[in-house]
Amino acid sequence: MKTYILSVGGSAIVPGKIDISFLKQLKKTVSKLSKKNKLVIVCGGGKPARDYIKAAKHFGVSDYFSSLAGVRATKLNATLVSLIIHENVLMPDSLKEVKQELRKRNVVVIGALGFHPKMTSDATAAQVSNYLKAEMFINVTDVDGLFDKNPKTHKDAKFIPKISFDDFWKIVSKIKFKAGQHFVLDQSGAKIIKKHKIKTVILKGMDNLENVILGKKFKGTVIS
Repeated sequence: MKTYILSVGGSAIVPGKIDISFLKQLKKTVSKLSKKNKLVIVCGGGKPARDYIKAAKHFGVSDYFSSLAGVRATKLNATLVSLIIHENVLMPDSLKEVKQELRKRNVVVIGALGFHPKMTSDATAAQVSNYLKAEMFINVTDVDGLFDKNPKTHKDAKFIPKISFDDFWKIVSKIKFKAGQHFVLDQSGAKIIKKHKIKTVILKGMDNLENVILGKKFKGTVIS
């Protein structure tokens, strides 16, 4: 069986409030794909993570400890997704544990691993991809892929279907890192995929997710 690592953005799970429709689609798609593939789903923190980080900083909490609130938010989202998919709240908290759990079942759900400022869900997904020598790292987010500027605020934003690791890093490295960072793939994750040459796809929606794993035509950005 091939192994795929899915980073599901918190913005997809909780765009403002919990998106029940998205979670239903996720469960259906994962159920179908996991019959012939092994999947590790890494959940992001989304708006709740950013809200907790912002609130903590308002009271003068350091960046380090504020970021821990964001990490907790990823684990909370992962708990919900894990319950929905296989009614299990026990989730791995290390790369070794992820590998062990994947031997027992075809779907493993986690949040960000560890507790330090730059251990984002994207970085976790990239690390897991490298550790397991996964077929592909797929980042499911709330936009179709990479654009030359924010498509939510610029109607003339141009879609980028394919980009090299180096060119992608040039774009990401210009963005100042901060806890709760919101981009199609954050700096921590981008640094890992560049270093280990991990084929990565950024896309939106369950149809595209299903198509890329099944080798069909899809809309998204390929980083390779």
